[in-house]
This record gives sequence, C-alpha cells and structure tokens, in this order.
Amino acid sequence: MNLISLGQSDLKVTPICLGTMTFGEQVDEASAHAILDRAVERGVNFIDTAEMYAVPTRAETCGATETIIGNWFARRPGMRNRVVLASKVAGPSRATPWIRAGAGMTAADITASCEGSLKRLQTDVIDLYQIHWPERHVPAFGQMYFNPEKDHSETPILEQLKALDGLVRAGKVRHIGLSNETPYGVHEFVRLAEQHGLARVVSVQNPYALLNRSWENAMDESCHRLQISLLAYSPLGYGLLSGKYDASGTTGPDAPAAGRLALFESMRKQRWGRAESLEVARLYNQLARDHGLTPTQMALAFCYTKWQVASTILGVTTVAQLDEDIDVWGTQLSPKVLEDIDAIRKQYRDPAQ
Repeated sequence: MNLISLGQSDLKVTPICLGTMTFGEQVDEASAHAILDRAVERGVNFIDTAEMYAVPTRAETCGATETIIGNWFARRPGMRNRVVLASKVAGPSRATPWIRAGAGMTAADITASCEGSLKRLQTDVIDLYQIHWPERHVPAFGQMYFNPEKDHSETPILEQLKALDGLVRAGKVRHIGLSNETPYGVHEFVRLAEQHGLARVVSVQNPYALLNRSWENAMDESCHRLQISLLAYSPLGYGLLSGKYDASGTTGPDAPAAGRLALFESMRKQRWGRAESLEVARLYNQLARDHGLTPTQMALAFCYTKWQVASTILGVTTVAQLDEDIDVWGTQLSPKVLEDIDAIRKQYRDPAQ
C-alpha cells in the first residue's frame, strides 16, 4: 500500500485505517493489542479512535478504547512513532452526559477533551484531531433532512476553530479534521481558517458504503475542490455487507451471536438496522456472489478503489477479520460489476443514509 497525503498536510497514511470503536466492548484489551500488532505487521500505519469509544457508548466504557491504545503504546516501545494517530472530540451531548454536561461544545470543552485523550493515549501529541459530529444541528446519523426549526448552536464555528488552532500551536495536535459533516460545514471551516490564518481542515470522516453513498451528493465535489480527504467509515455497513445477516436477519436464534446488530438493540434502531438496509444489502451481496466475489470483497473493493476515498476505516473484532479485510486490497471490480452496483443504487438509492 502506497502512503497518501491527507489534504494539504504532511500526514502520510495508508489507504487502510484501523478503526477501534469495538475495543473495550466487543474486544478485550489483550485481543485489541493483538489486532493492533497485526495491523502494523500488515503495513497499516493509521489508527482512528475517539474519546466516546467504545461503541455503543455508555458511561462505563467511555474512554476505554483510548486507554487500551495508550497501554499498547506503553508496552510497545517505539510504536507511537510508527503510526499516525487520530482521535475525536465528541460533539454536543447526544444523551451522553458522561462525556460533558450541557448542549454546547465550547473552546474549553474542546481543550479539556483533548487533554483527556492525550492522557488516556499516553502520548504528547495527536496527529489528527477531529470534531466527531457538528455542534450545530445537521442531518446526520440517519436523519435525512435539515430542519431550520431545530437549528441551535452555542459555540460558533470560529470559536471551535480557534480552540483547535490553539491545540495545534501548543504542539498537542498536528492537524485537524471533521466528521459527519456537510458541504456547508466544510466550506465554513475552510473559509474561516483562510480568513483568520488558522489551522485548515485536512480530512472529513463520513460514512461511505454501498448502502450509503450520500458523500457523492455534493460532498465529493466540495472536498475535491478544497483538497480535503475522505476517511470512509462503515464500509461494510455494520456487517450487513459481509453477508452474515443474509439468511438470519439481525435478530432471532440464527442471527450471528457476535454481530454488532445482533448484540445491541440500540444499533438496530439506527440507520444500519433498518429493514430496507438489510433488504438492499442482500441484493448487493447476491450480486457479489453472482460475479464470483464474496460480499466482503465487493464491498471493500468498492471503497478501496473509489477516487473519492483517501483511506477506508476498518472495524474488526478479530485478527482473522482484519486479515480478510486487508487481503481484499488490490482487488479490482470489473466495469460490469460497477455497472450492476450503480443499477441497484439507481433503484434503491441510499437506504442507510
């Protein structure tokens, strides 16, 4: 895997990133360290985490993922310098009062969150520090439409950006990014950075998968022209695009016991748990089989080879899963497969948007 530059930064990352939100919930510390070791062994140099992880988020495991990664750094001398480390400050509370009180995300909140992450990660600097979701109201996490009546913001984007810039100037953060953003948000962060001489966003971490290609509805043009990189998360649609739920569905005695959607009712209430998401996933999975591919191979190869994607974030619970996902690298989808994929999307659009 060739290294790529994130946005206009000097961060050189692999086009595969190890996501870690399962660490501390589905994956214990020893298993997490084995997965981290294997990822580096396979050439992956990019790790993504967040202050609110593990997922599903709850008070008892908030920050657990960063602690596990910090312990890994402590037990692997020199490893911190071998990887690009990304983390995120949580946006305003989404029924998560254990992260912070109130509905805002002030400059003080951002600074305090970064300090907490640095301590848990046992490092002096975070290479890429991202806002996990916007402070203002946006159609995200399964909401499809912007509603001005719900619009509420306590912390202007400029204040957020100045706080992030302060962390960069203090040497605690190297570069900044966004997540679950919209074209307006991206353009506003860039406009204000250029107007005030502040740190410029280098990446956006948004969902991108066969079940949710909403990135291609304006975000791809915006970020291409602004030279901002996409970090694609949920490329397997919470397992729907692996085929493991095709026969059983996500509930019932035959559902895969270790699957996220089978384990956690709260996740089944989200966009990936919609009946239409499973229905359309089955169509994509059968298309893969018809072309001699596994569902996982087709879904990941789709993300790995799209010009819009800088790095694809993999979420795994075992070393075997990690190996299977990395082994897909280099797989090329034929023009016929891509044509058939687009035909399904034309009919069903983005059921997990």
